[in-house]
Amino acid sequence: MAALSVDSVRYSYKQVDALRGVSLQVDSGRFVALLGANGAGKTTLFSIISGLYRAHSGSVSIMGHSLESETLKALAAIGVVFQKSTLDMDLTVLQNLRYAADLQGISRKDSRQRIDSSIELHNMQSYSTRKVGALSGGQKRRVELARALLHKPSLLLLDEPTVGLDLNSRQEFVSHVKSLCHSQQTGVLWATHLMEEVTTDDQIYLLNSGNIIADGTTASLLEKYQQPDVAALFNEVNKQYTDDRNVHGEPS
Repeated sequence: MAALSVDSVRYSYKQVDALRGVSLQVDSGRFVALLGANGAGKTTLFSIISGLYRAHSGSVSIMGHSLESETLKALAAIGVVFQKSTLDMDLTVLQNLRYAADLQGISRKDSRQRIDSSIELHNMQSYSTRKVGALSGGQKRRVELARALLHKPSLLLLDEPTVGLDLNSRQEFVSHVKSLCHSQQTGVLWATHLMEEVTTDDQIYLLNSGNIIADGTTASLLEKYQQPDVAALFNEVNKQYTDDRNVHGEPS
């Protein structure tokens, strides 16, 4: 079963079309990258999937549950790491996790077990009692990831999660998420404009002006467009799309 299925989703801000019939799928245990420049529509799509916005048309389902007709079941299967941190900087790592567990309705006994396991899983033993405001950017991201996974979601959404991190921290965080994706069979949708975060075996969707303009495994798209790396692929696909739009006009 697909962890996430998005079918022909449209959304507009007054006269501006932010999403123009977007369709994509994330299978369980699969890392899927959504690539697009700033303003391409990535955050709008994430806001719809996470229930913050309602699509103007089209449908979204999570683990087979319709976001429109089975909203609570659908949202219960999602964990989210937003681009901007939503942690309480004045609380410790443990306090942030306990607060999140309470919000999720996890029993105190179960939450203690889950938090202890999470601290170990995400290698946060050395700073679990420190206030979040004193942590490095990479450490804060680990806390947010741990919090998002406390209720054992089937789908994990990460919206530009490495913005502001140095190269080593970015690479380490991406590798950590991918290992969790495979070991826990969690479907992951990772939105980014940083090409180095994508590897050849990842599934990718390229988003431009609210349109999916290419999709497939990185390796298959590199071969199709005869490009040496993801950055060159991204530039070429966007160039072809822009050239076609200039000739034929904006797609409907």
